[in-house]
Amino acid sequence: MQPYDRAMPLRDPGESVRIGALVPLTRPGWVPAGRHLLAGLESAVRDVNAGGGIAGTPLELAVRDTAADPRQAEAAVEELARLGVAAVAGEYHSVVARAAATRADALGLPFLCSSAVLDALTDRPTDWVARLSPPQSRGWQVYADFLLRAGRDRIAVAAEPSVYWASGARVLREYVTPRGGSVVELDARALSPAAVCDELVDQRRTVLLVLAGLPDPAVSMVRSVRRDPRLAQLMIGAPAGQPEFTEWAALLGVDGVGIPFLRYLPERLTPLGARVGAALREQLAEAPSFVAFEGYDTVTLLAEVLRAHGTDRSRIAAAWPHAAADGTRGRIRLSRVPGIDVWQWAGAPIQVVDRDPAQPDRLRVLHTG
Repeated sequence: MQPYDRAMPLRDPGESVRIGALVPLTRPGWVPAGRHLLAGLESAVRDVNAGGGIAGTPLELAVRDTAADPRQAEAAVEELARLGVAAVAGEYHSVVARAAATRADALGLPFLCSSAVLDALTDRPTDWVARLSPPQSRGWQVYADFLLRAGRDRIAVAAEPSVYWASGARVLREYVTPRGGSVVELDARALSPAAVCDELVDQRRTVLLVLAGLPDPAVSMVRSVRRDPRLAQLMIGAPAGQPEFTEWAALLGVDGVGIPFLRYLPERLTPLGARVGAALREQLAEAPSFVAFEGYDTVTLLAEVLRAHGTDRSRIAAAWPHAAADGTRGRIRLSRVPGIDVWQWAGAPIQVVDRDPAQPDRLRVLHTG
């Protein structure tokens, strides 16, 4: 993939309608997710322009690499605002998206977040920010319900320090504890993989959730658990979606199968989704992840808003409650969801899936919510 220069020149104003795109393209960002997100964004831009653009004017992406760095994201939002983009889209990492959303809100720049799920994208209610991915409180409750239905109610979470991981652990605890389960937290940085295994045995846990990034400590932890005969009956889970990407399979091989994670796709893609999926597979040279479809749907919704309301930033933000588009995963409409301070697609689909042990390239749907 061609790298993007943060100072990349854009066309002169008037020659195109420009939207900023925030994407993690370098480490420590999750580069495979960024690659899929960007592919979806770019694919939608091509389709919008093939259909006449925005009232005859081509749509253009101004891509900025966030590298999973909140300060870099804030600087990118400020730069894009100065360059005159109509809106900003994208981002995968929740903590980074929160920084970008907060800065966009302060600057009066519309931001449509593609993939980040942290409930508190901003500290206050705002009309400048909207989101397509489901909030963490909803998605992780669906995951917790799956665990309880599977009889896995003695949960251990091995987590790295992060607002995102801490928020997920809290969602799990608040949902599981009143239903007779329990959640214990293990420090993924302080404990070695062998020590994690010992804790799981001592506390008689039935499931370990890996709330940590790739490649380590997640990979070494999974390998250690898989190789410990005391934990042969233990389920490993990764709700944040690490097994979705081929990097997981390449690093872990057979150790990476049968590990349930969250995916934001419906039982069946729309006809548009089927066509886009085929195009994305060709573009990526692999099966597109749900993140690629989130990217496509982000531009699709933004294009509808731009066509109907123009490029004035205030009018774009005012249009969120009226925005609607047929996306790859269903009809998209934004609304106010209780407890969420941004405009939200309340109907985003949620699945719990894993890689089939009998066919690792195949993803099995285990639960829907």
